[in-house]
Amino acid sequence: MVKGGNVGLDALSEDISSVVLSLAWRSATGDGDADVSLLLVGGDGKVRSDADFFFYNNPASADGSVQLLGKTPTADGSEDRITLDLSAMSSGVERVVLAASRYGGARFGDLDELRVTLADRTGGPLLTFSIDDAGVESAFIFGELYRRGEGWKFRAVGQGYESGLAGLATDFGIDVDDASEEEPEAPVEDAAPVPSAAVLDTPATELPATPPAPLTAPEAAGLPEAAGVPAPRRPRTAKKKVVLPRTGGKSLAENDAWRRARLFPVPSLKSDRERETRATSVLLSVMAQVPEFGRRLTAAFGAPAGRTETFTEVSLPHGDTPKRPDGVIRVERAGKLWTALVETKTNGNALKTAQVQDYMDIASRRGYDAVITLSNDVALDGRPLVDVKVDGRRKHKVALWHLSWAEVAHQAQMLIRHEGVGNAAHAWLLLELLHYLQHENSGCHGFQNMGPAWVPVRKGIDEETLCQGDPHAIQVVESWERLVRQVCLRLGGELGQKVLPVQRAKRGTDPHTRRVTLADRLCEDGRLHAELRIDGTPASLSVAADLRTGKLRTSIDIPAPEQGYPLTWVKRLVRQLAEAPADLHIETLIEGQGAGPRGTLERLRPEPADILPRDGAQITGFRLSLLKGMGSTRGNTDSGFIRSVDDAVDRFYTGVVAHLERRPAKRPQLAETTAG
Repeated sequence: MVKGGNVGLDALSEDISSVVLSLAWRSATGDGDADVSLLLVGGDGKVRSDADFFFYNNPASADGSVQLLGKTPTADGSEDRITLDLSAMSSGVERVVLAASRYGGARFGDLDELRVTLADRTGGPLLTFSIDDAGVESAFIFGELYRRGEGWKFRAVGQGYESGLAGLATDFGIDVDDASEEEPEAPVEDAAPVPSAAVLDTPATELPATPPAPLTAPEAAGLPEAAGVPAPRRPRTAKKKVVLPRTGGKSLAENDAWRRARLFPVPSLKSDRERETRATSVLLSVMAQVPEFGRRLTAAFGAPAGRTETFTEVSLPHGDTPKRPDGVIRVERAGKLWTALVETKTNGNALKTAQVQDYMDIASRRGYDAVITLSNDVALDGRPLVDVKVDGRRKHKVALWHLSWAEVAHQAQMLIRHEGVGNAAHAWLLLELLHYLQHENSGCHGFQNMGPAWVPVRKGIDEETLCQGDPHAIQVVESWERLVRQVCLRLGGELGQKVLPVQRAKRGTDPHTRRVTLADRLCEDGRLHAELRIDGTPASLSVAADLRTGKLRTSIDIPAPEQGYPLTWVKRLVRQLAEAPADLHIETLIEGQGAGPRGTLERLRPEPADILPRDGAQITGFRLSLLKGMGSTRGNTDSGFIRSVDDAVDRFYTGVVAHLERRPAKRPQLAETTAG
């Protein structure tokens, strides 16, 4: 589409009752980001109340018509997705405005390839609008859906505000409280609390095992601070939700050998079949009983908001032999049914293409909407893990989606620790599900094996026989990307922050070409490298695995302050790192030269001036690094590579990054208004 153009949705698809909107962009530096927002506007061009403004801390409407799904990894980084159930949209809503905003002085002109994509509920794209004329705007309207008669149309807008989100919100009738922006910046010693090492290392056995008593609104609001995690700021008109503390009260057991009673027991599971059956039943039952959780998972697959029922071991006719998918999800909305078949694998077992193909054929023949595969493996670029053939002669279109157990645990963690659910009983159900998934015998542990190519690549690097173009190297790079995505999910769930992998590649590079380039680099220097972008941190967190030396390096580059003296910078940095490990390496970055003086934190604490360049060269920043031994095996055992990467990232974040001064993110807060 072109700027200013419009098109009727009924001309694009026969069924536009539910659509998916995706916003995407690229940054040349790899760290550009923006916050997506959506406004429901009435006939007067204004929102009916602040509750019609949806953003990262108000992601869903009560009637299920709006659901912000957050960021999804893509070949070029990530994109934000939103589902709209137009059939559930209130008659008082005339327009749905799709926008995004940047903060900290950033502008949309600094981003490349801005675009919005409109897709049907199966994910099939219907239209794309690309924007190439963004400039100094810090808030931008990508497009809008508006009513025309009995139908809906889409308009490509592509206009923005230099005044940022505050200007956009004010134009649409939202009261903005800028008091938070006028507050003086807190000193380093009074920085906002961040999760400690204990938060990331809390074992599942220490979590409360009995449903908590109903909480009053003040108690519910105070729980996150008690756990060491700041409560997310929400629109003041939003209903308080329940989250749970990370540690329960004192145990009444006589000794540590007593086991708590669990809703979903695990130790008795003996075979893979038992694990698959139990895991499917546990997950689907919680999805049906906890609306926020079920909606969070199914909305990403194009399901409408409505009454949800789930089933297991359903027999469906297919030729001479009936097929039994592991599960079925059905959602009813206004007399219409959305149905998905579920195929589950646990314990690292691979999905079978022929089996998934059968379910796709059954779904197409019976008019079902989707097939969902669920396993420990993590999909790349949003693609399904198996290739199936779609019969083009069939009119009914079936979508194939993949979900990993790590994503399921991430969504449960986000709801019970940070975003909250409707009542304490639902929070306890999610907690029991999370305990089940984390149990060593459940088989639902996420990506846990670097694959058969790991040993040949390690051997080839040791013997210096690994050559560019070796397919084993490409397989290891793909496994590394899956591991990094899983680390992002786990860390994001713990922190309640967006954690995403940064992918640096030339514009237009397809995923396979990018992985071939990374594989060739692995053959040259024997290293795997990744960057993680964590909301609120001053820079990306870097992870490098040197397969030649068997060392893992986690690091972060801190830019030098714009004002002040170098010695003051160093002293302030050392004060921030008072609780950091003594073996932390600090390296000065020099303009035009790269690395400068370096030393360990233990040595620099009494003499911080030792890290300053003697010739007075200009300092551009500081690099903080920790080194750790790398696991040798390809699995997730104590000596495994995957476990060592998890441990290295946790140690670096809790010991170093969590103590750094937080990056300012000034966003206007909504003032309380009376709903109209």
